[in-house]
Amino acid sequence: MIGSALGDAIGELAFLNPEKGLLEDILSEIPELCYTVDTAMAIGLAEAISQSAGIDERFLGDTFAANYFREPWRGYAAGPPAIFSAVKKEGTTYSDAAARMFKGMGSFGNGAAMRITPAALFFYDSEELYEQVSAASRVTHVHPVGVDGAAVLALAISSALRFESTEEFPFHDFMGSLIDFARTAEIRKKLEQVHDLFVSSAGPERAKGLLGSSVAVQESMPFALYSFLSHRDSYEDCLFCAVLNGGDRDTIGAMACAVSGAYLGIEAIPWKWKEKLENRSYIEHLAFVLEDIIY
Repeated sequence: MIGSALGDAIGELAFLNPEKGLLEDILSEIPELCYTVDTAMAIGLAEAISQSAGIDERFLGDTFAANYFREPWRGYAAGPPAIFSAVKKEGTTYSDAAARMFKGMGSFGNGAAMRITPAALFFYDSEELYEQVSAASRVTHVHPVGVDGAAVLALAISSALRFESTEEFPFHDFMGSLIDFARTAEIRKKLEQVHDLFVSSAGPERAKGLLGSSVAVQESMPFALYSFLSHRDSYEDCLFCAVLNGGDRDTIGAMACAVSGAYLGIEAIPWKWKEKLENRSYIEHLAFVLEDIIY
């Protein structure tokens, strides 16, 4: 969760400092690394899971809404506030309100994936991971691709937790499990492309050109996985790859660094960044609470 939050916060800085040297300079000068909606909603998901010991749509949606109304400046897109407002005014469910979005198709943006780390941690050993992620996603994202992208990222994070970073990374098993886990053709195709890009040692420009890096989850989530796989032995290099290649920088950073943090562990994340992270103690507290509930 710390890895994801830092990817989010530093990714946000990369919009105005899109070169490595510029970004490193601002990181050395800035007193606090402030996160965006990505981490704010991940915090809300962790809070809701810890208090209900699972996913309860109404409670989760209410938690998201309360956090939004307390901190609306975090960078929310138009969708979640509209959903929160509809539920408050009409008494409908969150998933029903979400289903009305985008002409009744629902969102296939990366909003469900960007926040999914707490669910990936809590349900990492569950045979119902997909169903639990789907329940966590549908509060704001009901489009099958939006849900699928979040579920695949959750499996990537959960799988990374099991791997020993001191041993050879099981790339083919890792990618094979993600491809088999995906339930939409759109996500499955992009995962196959991630596999091929990595095998061919393609650089980030080629990867971004093929995968894309927009707010659509079928673009940004696969590029986040590419960033992790290309720099799986270095959290710092993974982060820079994720946030310095354009597109939805903060969310790609949050997703890529969630996997990297799960794989490498907290000690691999530079202290010079961790010590500046906004609300770091609270985020760590939530992670420990989730762990205590599991065990």
